[in-house]
Order: sequence, then C-alpha cells, then structure tokens
Amino acid sequence: MRLALYQPDIPQNAGAMLRLAACFGLGVDIILPTGFVLDDKRMRRAGMDYIDLVTIARHASWSAYREARRHAEEGRLILLTTQGDTNYTDITFGDEDTLLVGRESGGVPLAVHEAVDARLVIPMQPGLRSLNVAMAAAIVVGEAMRQLRPTTSDRRAAP
Repeated sequence: MRLALYQPDIPQNAGAMLRLAACFGLGVDIILPTGFVLDDKRMRRAGMDYIDLVTIARHASWSAYREARRHAEEGRLILLTTQGDTNYTDITFGDEDTLLVGRESGGVPLAVHEAVDARLVIPMQPGLRSLNVAMAAAIVVGEAMRQLRPTTSDRRAAP
C-alpha cells in the first residue's frame, strides 16, 4: 500500500504523514509542487527521524504521477475527500492500493476526482467542514491496516 500527497502545502502535516507511512511500512508519493521546500525543518521536526525510513517518490506534476502509475501497474487509486461517495469503512482495501490525499488549502481539482478509482469519505458531524489531512490519512490507513494485516493475537492463533 502507498500514500500519495497531492501538492501538500503544510510541512508539518506532510511530516506527520511521512511518519505515519514509516510506522506502517507504506511507500509515499509526493506530487509536486509543494507549498514548502521538501527539506523544510518544520516537516523534518514533525516526521522526526522516521522520514529517513520512508521510500519517497517525487513526481513533478499530476500528469507525471499518472504516467509513473501506468508503468508501475499499481492497484486502485483511492481519494480521501469530503466529496466522497463511499464511507471509508465500506471498502475492502488491497495491498496494491494507493491512498491519495489533497492539499490542505483546497483538496484536489476536478480532473483528479475524475481520475481516481474510488472516493472515500470519513463521516463527521453535520456542519463541520473537514478533518486535518494528516488525521484523515491516519484514520483510513488504520482501517486499511486492520483489514490487511493480522493482529498479534491473530498471528499467534495461526497454525
């Protein structure tokens, strides 16, 4: 499984998502441009020493990212969005899926919405706009890992 960041613009959130990816063994795609220099000290502070444990692929643009995906034959591209049509708990995740998050300041453009295989939403209280993008990524990655990786007690029970 991979985590893709579409033009992130807050370095602390990007750092937190890189740390999340390191902890769960996910590769990360960063789709440029970013709203900060990628070696920003705020991103490094949020990601701590975990950033060096993540395999990161940088893509010059959305079209460059799409081209790279075509050659990699990866699984589904799944967008986390407030405009989603599927609850994140109502999907079965696969090992080859990529979870895509948008910019903190504006999500993703319509062309990206139209290019993905699924659009997931995290239900919230009525009238609230959205979760922090790093929090949303953590919630959905947690559910994906629950589905894909057995717990310690499940491993002990296996013959």
